[in-house]
Amino acid sequence: MADVIQLLPDSIANQIAAGEVVQRPASVVKELLENSIDAGARSINLLVRDGGKSLIQVIDDGMGMSETDARLCFERHATSKIREAADLFNIRTMGFRGEALASIASVAEVELRTRRAVDEVGTEVCISASEVVSHQPVGCPVGTQITVKNLFFNVPARRKFLKSDSVELKHIITEFQRVALAFPEVAFSLSHNGSELYRLAPSGLKQRIVGLFGKAINQLLIDCATQTSVVNIGGYIGKPEGARKSTGEQFFFVNGRFMKNPFLHKAIMNAYHRLLPPDTYPSYFIFFDINPQSIDVNIHPTKTEIKFEDEQMIWQILHAAVRESLGKFSIVPPIDFESAPGFNIPYLPKNAPVTMPTIDVDPSYNPFDEETQGRKQSFVHHRDSVTGWEQLYNELPQEPNPIQSRIETFESEGMMGKAPENTSRFYQFKGKYILTTVKSGLMVIDQKRAHERILYEQYIDGIQSAVNVGQRELYPQAIELSPADFELIMSNAQELSELGLEISNLKHNTISINSMPVSSTVTDPAKLVENLLAIMHENQAVPFNDAHHRIALTMAKASAIGYNKPLSQFEMQEIVDKLFACREPNLTPDGKKIVTLIELDEIEKRFR
Repeated sequence: MADVIQLLPDSIANQIAAGEVVQRPASVVKELLENSIDAGARSINLLVRDGGKSLIQVIDDGMGMSETDARLCFERHATSKIREAADLFNIRTMGFRGEALASIASVAEVELRTRRAVDEVGTEVCISASEVVSHQPVGCPVGTQITVKNLFFNVPARRKFLKSDSVELKHIITEFQRVALAFPEVAFSLSHNGSELYRLAPSGLKQRIVGLFGKAINQLLIDCATQTSVVNIGGYIGKPEGARKSTGEQFFFVNGRFMKNPFLHKAIMNAYHRLLPPDTYPSYFIFFDINPQSIDVNIHPTKTEIKFEDEQMIWQILHAAVRESLGKFSIVPPIDFESAPGFNIPYLPKNAPVTMPTIDVDPSYNPFDEETQGRKQSFVHHRDSVTGWEQLYNELPQEPNPIQSRIETFESEGMMGKAPENTSRFYQFKGKYILTTVKSGLMVIDQKRAHERILYEQYIDGIQSAVNVGQRELYPQAIELSPADFELIMSNAQELSELGLEISNLKHNTISINSMPVSSTVTDPAKLVENLLAIMHENQAVPFNDAHHRIALTMAKASAIGYNKPLSQFEMQEIVDKLFACREPNLTPDGKKIVTLIELDEIEKRFR
């Protein structure tokens, strides 16, 4: 029988590795930016087109590569950082596994131009699907310019799973922000389809945060720093009033490397306990400086997960540091013993004589003896001569006996609990559910999901009938956004205008809200835009391929009534009537349950 095991060709092995390292255009951006940082670049320019699907180009002024290195860097496991296994536990650079460029070159068309300062001419290497197309000298500035075109052109199955340009751009911006935050001393720029989104000059950390997320965040940052023998922590946390519904501004960095760590995230959330509105998240930009031998960064292909030697200790230190910062800046209410009202305790000198109180006492008085009831008036304080104090208690109204009142209610309604005639038909439970009785039992309706379904069908019907569902604002409101949010909103401006939200571009990352949807319960334009961005960032509005359906669902989620909102009988009646007039009242547009029924038999079983 012939042998069945064989070695894979390098091209196929690189494509398999690309499945782990290169998941989308943002993965390419991450690897290329980190390579530029490792090369000592002081200025890095990133240019992308069509969400990175057509073009990703990174230009840096780093040390560059020799002719041999320019060709060798595309081989698997080629690295300049690792010489022996022990080096894995002393890593302070970004890339080191040597699979990134080989993986990228296996699924795209790559062009590399590079030159060192000591070389008169540079080197150009062109590779397509792991095959070297050309390798020749070329004139170019010092540094490296790498261009990635037509990502996944030779793997159609992977390319068709890429999302829309706006979604892929959002992921690219996220990776760009992570690298730019970790190295504020380096200049960065980002352009998409010829439009510049970011231009960041070398600065301090706080200025870099403001440059990435807008001027509004400047007043919401609190310094957070502590030094211990285990780890040094620095960075900034956000004030509670700046908390957002999305989780887009939470960053951990370990020795300059971004990481994800849900366990440490809980340490910060616990520190903000009872300070945040429900379902909101604070901003934080936390940097850990720790001995590289105490961590392991080689546990994940993308190196975004890091294993700590003593994670529990790090949790305690981080939690204490955040609590200290919140208390230091008076975010946590302090106890001020000087200003707080206290008891007026009279001062008694040490040698002052002690006198008995001047009060007459009748030891023979019996409160249960009718003969002594008339003697109550004679016991009076000699100093104040207050009389008739007991008459004050006789004038107080008599409190009804709650038990007796409940018994009378049951007697008047009967043992079966007959409801009064003015009993409401609908009940709101926990500010979240609408309860109503039906013939077969108890119907429970999720008020927010029900309103989402109602608004969604209204928006879709308005688009199909070309009916204007917007109301013009008397005074259009200008809203300044971060470059990423500005690009995301403007990329969907046409679809949003068809739903009644008309947006105009005021340049410099500022938009103007000219009209609002008539059916929206959110009347503040800034709040509606914030809700829209939170949903878009979390990719909750991507169950449809059609842009109109996707934006209609996004707008419905952003405009629907929230939880913990009291509803009147009329409002609950209107929601229920409109819900059951919908084409699909049982499910939200993204497939979540709206209505459930608790059968009468199930309720009666609980009383057996």
